Amino acid sequence: MPNRANAQRTADELPRDLVTRGLDAARNAIETEAAAVSALAGRLDGVFLDVLTAVAACEGHLVVTGLGKSGLVGRKIAATLASTGTPATFIHSGDALHGDSGAVTSRDLVLALSASGETAEVCAFARMLAERDIPVIAMTGAEESTLAKLATYTLDTMVLREADPLNLAPTASTTAALVMGDALACALVVLREFTHHDFARFHPSGALGRKLLGLGEDA
Repeated sequence: MPNRANAQRTADELPRDLVTRGLDAARNAIETEAAAVSALAGRLDGVFLDVLTAVAACEGHLVVTGLGKSGLVGRKIAATLASTGTPATFIHSGDALHGDSGAVTSRDLVLALSASGETAEVCAFARMLAERDIPVIAMTGAEESTLAKLATYTLDTMVLREADPLNLAPTASTTAALVMGDALACALVVLREFTHHDFARFHPSGALGRKLLGLGEDA
């Protein structure tokens, strides 16, 4: 087991002003990200409704793509959508440029994530899709970016600043994208009239599956 006494001694050896500043940075990060998320509620406008309608009507898959931290968020968004009744999958933007773009069909929609809207691989993938007349939904914090201009729809996830003290690390921006993805998934749950029974069919294993199926922890 971890030795908490050793950890405490190490913490006590840190300069008190440094510890105070670190805690302030942690609180500021939470407040900054909370504000970024709160601001999204006011952006559920006509474009969001258009996206919601397009995804609900999609006859194929919603293909989510991104790179770096946006790619990690994209994977989670795709997983959430798939588990709540919207056929979705993730394709890494770099891999898309090396053959994986062939997995996208004319029946699909693509959700492309890039905070700056200028990520080279994401934009290149979006350009390839546009040439094939496959609709792209951009999720970006820059509505005048290259990605936004290539997209059919743009979901605005702009944040005033990142949450880290340097205003550099993807923090508030990735949280905003994640929450916008959750908002889309939650709205689709309602539109699809997705039920507890449907959710249980997709989650037969683990503690959640046992709970939904009415089985005990020892089952």
